[in-house]
Amino acid sequence: MTAPLTPLRRQIIWSRLIAVVEEQARTLMRTAFSPTVREAGDLSAGVFDLRGRMVAQAVTGTPGHVNSLAAAARHFLAARPPETLAPGDHLITNDPWMASGHLHDITVFSPVFRDGQPVAFFGCTCHQVDIGGLGMGPDARSIFEEGLYLPILPIMRAGELNTDVIAIIRGNVRVPEAVIGDIMAYITANEASGRLLNGLLDEFGLADIEALADDIIATSERGMRDAIAALPDGVWHNRMTLDGYEAPVELKVALTIAGDAVEIDFAGSAPPSRHGINLVMNYTDAYASYGVRAAIAPEIPNNAGSLAPITVKAPPGSILNVARPAPVCARHIIGQFLPELVLGCLADVMPDLIPAEGAACNWGIQLRGNAEGRPFEILFFNAGGSGARPSRDGLSATAFPSGIRSIPVEICETVAPIVIHRKELRPGSGGAGSYQGGLGQIVEVSTIDGSPFQLFAVFDRVANPARGRAGGADGAAGRLATLNGKPLRPKGLQDVAAGDGIRLELPGGGGFGVAEGG
Repeated sequence: MTAPLTPLRRQIIWSRLIAVVEEQARTLMRTAFSPTVREAGDLSAGVFDLRGRMVAQAVTGTPGHVNSLAAAARHFLAARPPETLAPGDHLITNDPWMASGHLHDITVFSPVFRDGQPVAFFGCTCHQVDIGGLGMGPDARSIFEEGLYLPILPIMRAGELNTDVIAIIRGNVRVPEAVIGDIMAYITANEASGRLLNGLLDEFGLADIEALADDIIATSERGMRDAIAALPDGVWHNRMTLDGYEAPVELKVALTIAGDAVEIDFAGSAPPSRHGINLVMNYTDAYASYGVRAAIAPEIPNNAGSLAPITVKAPPGSILNVARPAPVCARHIIGQFLPELVLGCLADVMPDLIPAEGAACNWGIQLRGNAEGRPFEILFFNAGGSGARPSRDGLSATAFPSGIRSIPVEICETVAPIVIHRKELRPGSGGAGSYQGGLGQIVEVSTIDGSPFQLFAVFDRVANPARGRAGGADGAAGRLATLNGKPLRPKGLQDVAAGDGIRLELPGGGGFGVAEGG
């Protein structure tokens, strides 16, 4: 007989469940081959019930991955219902429209069995440095040019690796050992977490997680709705201009609070781009809902319950909701600004909590070349400054909203034949105000032997800096050029000549309030 789920018992089991999914993420980081996962935490991990509802997620991870993973679960279950699966099965996909928005993210979804019956799923999504195609940039004109596409299919059946799929992946990527090694890490993390979950169920005398999931999700939804209901009803608007690729991108949003629910509507936003800076709806939903969750009730667990009161809309065919086969490789260039756009609406609702705008889009430096006879492909992350807050300065070199960590210089120089000559805070890049915006960085890079290389530029805030709030000044705009002074475009694949390198000056955050004496 299962013991009743008292509040104390529920809290203990909940804490243990969070430990399980956090161990899932840590296992990913310990066993992954790619520094983007191992060092930067560019991943998500979570546990789902048999209806595909996200019950708990690891704290480690990015909103774009986590909330997209929550949406991806229903696609996995539609393609492979629980009754069709067996112990030792693992499913894989990188379908942008089903998962996290571009081919470079691989998702593995794995059933957990107990006494011969499925009781839960573990899922994880991680970024791959290479997935074939043109490479990690916005240059492609369709999804078909952006890399290898994997529909939902088994990567393992009953504990046996699908070697045909592995051979296809290996034959289509530039760094096969890293990609295959990472996929095996994802499988390992999900399997290990399944064993931990079964151990938890044994310890607490539970046959499955259904009653627990219902309780956790209902409690989270109730807490989120109560937090929303405490705010005034109304409609608030915001707009933002981003650099775009061939032309500036105009984003518009209307945020409606009605009772205990929030609607975010991006009607009026720009049409799609011919280049890969477009978003699928999963990714738009992920980052837009994160903006609401982070501001209104950050202490409530992120799961199917706390996400339920938030509805996100974007016009089909807009840059925020494109259809296949639109190019989407560099979707984060637009997507990571959506929380800032939403927070701009909430600044009128919660003026004592909402910061000024920040750099937002992470300046990931992806390089490809051949130095000292060694071909390489590397991606490492660099963050600008976040916006000043109503009561303190903004954070410098901090990746909001993605939360991705910087990869240490020593690691970058170990995995690729490059030299990072300079990586330091950029003086004066934070906007002035009662509180100053966070500082960006200055980063200088070349190959170790001065050989030529390629840069996949995926940067924004070069023409449109972070805006200050409540009278605060704008942050400094980003700049990029070669070390020899040749200007570089903020987006697109570009060649860097032999004997040269690149210099990036990352944008700063906006200031908050009028500076003393201003």
